[in-house]
Amino acid sequence: MSDYPLIVENLSFRYRDRQETAIRDISFAANAGEILLIAGASGCGKTTLIRCINGLIPRSYKGEVGGRILIHGEDTEKMKLSTISQKVGTVLQDPERQILGTKVLNEVAFGLENLGLSREEIYQRVDESLAHLKIQHLRDRDTFLLSGGEKQKVALAGVLAMRPSILLLDEPLASLDPASAAETLDAVRTLADEGMTVLMVEHRVEDVLRIHPERVMYMGEGEIRYLGEVDGLSRVVNYHEVKLPAEQIVQRAKRDPAPAEIRVLPGAAGPTSKEEALVRFEDVAFGYESDVEILHGINLEIKRGDVIAVLGPNGSGKTTFVKHAIGLLKPKSGRVLVNGKDTKESSVAEIASTLGYVFQSPSHMLFAPTVREELAFGPTNLKHPKDEIETEVKEALRIVNLSEYEQDPPLALSFGQQKRVSIAAILAMRSRILVMDEPTAGQDYQNYMNFMDAILQLPGFEAVMFITHDVDLAVIYANRVLLVADGRLVADGSPHEVLRDFSRLEACRVVPSSLLALNVNRFPQTGRFLRAEALAHV
Repeated sequence: MSDYPLIVENLSFRYRDRQETAIRDISFAANAGEILLIAGASGCGKTTLIRCINGLIPRSYKGEVGGRILIHGEDTEKMKLSTISQKVGTVLQDPERQILGTKVLNEVAFGLENLGLSREEIYQRVDESLAHLKIQHLRDRDTFLLSGGEKQKVALAGVLAMRPSILLLDEPLASLDPASAAETLDAVRTLADEGMTVLMVEHRVEDVLRIHPERVMYMGEGEIRYLGEVDGLSRVVNYHEVKLPAEQIVQRAKRDPAPAEIRVLPGAAGPTSKEEALVRFEDVAFGYESDVEILHGINLEIKRGDVIAVLGPNGSGKTTFVKHAIGLLKPKSGRVLVNGKDTKESSVAEIASTLGYVFQSPSHMLFAPTVREELAFGPTNLKHPKDEIETEVKEALRIVNLSEYEQDPPLALSFGQQKRVSIAAILAMRSRILVMDEPTAGQDYQNYMNFMDAILQLPGFEAVMFITHDVDLAVIYANRVLLVADGRLVADGSPHEVLRDFSRLEACRVVPSSLLALNVNRFPQTGRFLRAEALAHV
């Protein structure tokens, strides 16, 4: 059996501060040259399994371990972490936690320097690694100024430079635009074809199926529920938890009752025609450095009742644009008005009572010792009455499905749970406009559908805007889509107007999904875009 690069036998683990086991009785072997896709709901134990294989459990995360892991026939219990890391490369879900270097070159070279390789070899491996991922142009850039997706690719380049024989990817697509995700997956397929063993944890199952993983493991409540060929997955998987291709969901959802219609943004009801725009951009231009302009001539209004999806490639200026709406950045020229007042004359705190912003990386937002205190912080600063704060916190926790974690430290939770805490923190503030950067990163299908449904039915919000790389989120929830590329607004219209032009989407690195294609085909009958579960009953 030692022909297998990786063998896991009867593996169980319970975190020191938790009652229940995170994973139990996990056994499997992985082949050289194989991509094993690991799917399952948030919190089912996928990340814990990865931490056991790369040695972080029990060295960094303490608790009770049972069973054993063999890497090339050697028990990891007897190996040093530095030895494991040369054989097992890991790319984390949140690239912010992995990047240490100030320049891309230094970051990718970091592991190689620790191995004491010669300068020549380091440069050669760095350049090969960057070329493999088609990011040579980032070589001399500051890591701080990269977009979330660019950071994700740099983190992967740093791992590839080490030339591990086993590669562990924990949601590598979470912050990538669809075209970058496709390129990253193609690179992973090439690595596997060259003999690397790849374990990939990913909620974007449909995207991964395109590169034909050899096998798929479906986990539920810390156990393996299915391990086998891809074709068998759709029969065993809960299609509410793991997002399957749209046609498969439609076939399965026909047997279930039709989903209930949700009443979107009840807080926006009322006369809207004569009202002033909530937010107005007037010819806004901006650059972080004086001679480099990132946003060029942005003009638009956000009105009551708008549910706006902002799509576009990594590094196109989407987050920069949104930060202008909330006053974190001020335009170099032009102006932004919130409730008719220029953001240059308003403090961020004043704007916060109108606009609540959820960052892309939860670690940029979370700081309090418990989830409860995290959620109470904003309303307390906005001087909400004490008894109201209690209600706001409870309500927000209920919406994001985290009520039982009220006393837990937010940074001890999984990435997906942290993301939900950061959203709940804004919900508790009762801002009138909710702005979210990548709200679904790290979320399973069920969680993101549930909390998007819940958010859009809240009585307090008058408008919602979200940046996303998930085209389906725009298809299902938006009534307006903005397409941003190279710092310009390329398109602004209804989902059907903007998303049916596949060639324009592809020019903006947005890859049409199976759900979008199905909706475009059915549009003559439906007259609007619907989720797959609803299309099953049309």
